[in-house]
Amino acid sequence: MKSFDVISVLLLASSLTSVYAHGFVGQVAIDGKWYAGNVPNNYKGPSPIRLIDDIGPVKGSSNKDLICGLSAQNAEMVVPANPGSTVSFQWSGGGGQKWPHNTGPLMTYMTSCGSTSCDKFDPTNAKWFKIDQLGKKDANTWYQADIQSGSAFNVVLPQNLAPGGYLIRHEIIALHLATSMGGAEFYPSCTQVMIGGNGSGSPSPTVSFPGAYSDSDPGIYDPDVYNPGTSYTFPGGPVSNLAAVSDAIVPGQTASAAFPSGTNVSPPPSPSQGGNNGSDDSNGDDNGDNSGSSSSPSASGPAPTSNPAGGSSSGSDSSGGSGSCMLRRSTDTNANRPRHYSRIMRRIMHHASAI
Repeated sequence: MKSFDVISVLLLASSLTSVYAHGFVGQVAIDGKWYAGNVPNNYKGPSPIRLIDDIGPVKGSSNKDLICGLSAQNAEMVVPANPGSTVSFQWSGGGGQKWPHNTGPLMTYMTSCGSTSCDKFDPTNAKWFKIDQLGKKDANTWYQADIQSGSAFNVVLPQNLAPGGYLIRHEIIALHLATSMGGAEFYPSCTQVMIGGNGSGSPSPTVSFPGAYSDSDPGIYDPDVYNPGTSYTFPGGPVSNLAAVSDAIVPGQTASAAFPSGTNVSPPPSPSQGGNNGSDDSNGDDNGDNSGSSSSPSASGPAPTSNPAGGSSSGSDSSGGSGSCMLRRSTDTNANRPRHYSRIMRRIMHHASAI
């Protein structure tokens, strides 16, 4: 019985380590001013980054979570930016680790929030335009490998953006399992900004999410992804006429941004108040802050959870490939998501104490 307990602990510990195999945008900066993001499913305070409920990937090109991430909720802050502003994205892995993957592209899209404040905007039917894409740095190495090493990604916004509210959708597609159909892992993240200035650009072409990708696209299903020297075809169509001025991999942040001082931790908006559930919040107060400060979120949402690492995993990846990320089946799509690892930790401690 003792040996069985030891094996159980080892298996559970192995499963726990898979929590680190996914990730999210941990913080974002506009022209050098950093804003904290919430650990998925562990709300701490107002942010311009839309909160997702798990660090796991979005799976499948028809998944509605391709818009802004797994069950993404509207964020409270709408932060100021301008045409030509530098936007920095710092990615994080689960459990406070670095981003875990090194294969696949980084792409950035934008969409206008129109006449709706971006903290209320439902992007279900939004039209997105691609402003930037970054793939391989040489024949065999991806820029994503620099993100894995802790670097941040900078993109300089298009110069002719019309003023108004926008979502910036920054995405990593992890292709380490893309040798199998459906193996690609999508990690989209949306940040809410208010663009100033007097630009007048009208973007073309535009795409929809879902709809922009197909599971069979050569940049998503890529049997040759590990063959040295092979070229890469970006999915999602071309970069629009409103293209980023430049992009760059830059040294990452060693310190975490702080949430706005003087704010109280309170629950984020519930799905019925906005997000990717197909409905806007037309009744709640506007919590957006176009000056970069923030207000407390609505107290009518669900209580925040206290899962420090954002999730863990169980089961096997739908691609069936070796080294696959351990995932569970989603209830609303055929997507897979990792489970929260706190239960696993409790089981590890329980078994360990019995040994």
